This record gives sequence, structure tokens and C-alpha cells, in this order.
Amino acid sequence: MASGEKKRHRQSLDRNTRNHSEKSRIKTLMKKVEGALEGDDTAAAESFLRTAISALHKAGQKRVIPHNAAARHVGQLSKLAHRKKGAAASS
Repeated sequence: MASGEKKRHRQSLDRNTRNHSEKSRIKTLMKKVEGALEGDDTAAAESFLRTAISALHKAGQKRVIPHNAAARHVGQLSKLAHRKKGAAASS
């Protein structure tokens, strides 16, 4: 294996590790939002939602996940939060 190949392989492993941890972090944030909404904790849900949306947009910009996937997840979480907020207001 030539020197350039070794460096390229090392870089790909580093990127893979970084991307994997970022994807895991995003999934955890999304679960926190859903959990807070299930538990009717709107203040925590809004806080987690803001954090999750920010993380999703950044991951989409950095191509950790596809841009459209990030937008889709943001839309789904926002829709879920707004529905829950509307249901709580009407009750």
C-alpha cells in the first residue's frame, strides 16, 4: 500500500467514526424530543426540538446525512410537536 493510499484510508476511517457518532447523536436527540412529547413536557420538548433541528440542519450541510433527509426529519418532528401543542391547547 502506497503512502497516499494509507493516508486516504486513515482519513476515511476518521470520517466514518465522526459521521457515525454524529448520526447517533442526532437519533438520540430525536428520541428525546419524541419522549418529551409523549410525557407531555412541552418546555423540555421545545428545548430538545430546537437542539435537534439545529443538529439536523448542520448534519445536512456537512453531508453527514442527505440534505433532504435532514429536512424530512425536521418536518416530521415539527409536525409532531405542533400537533401535540394544538391538542394540549384544545383540551
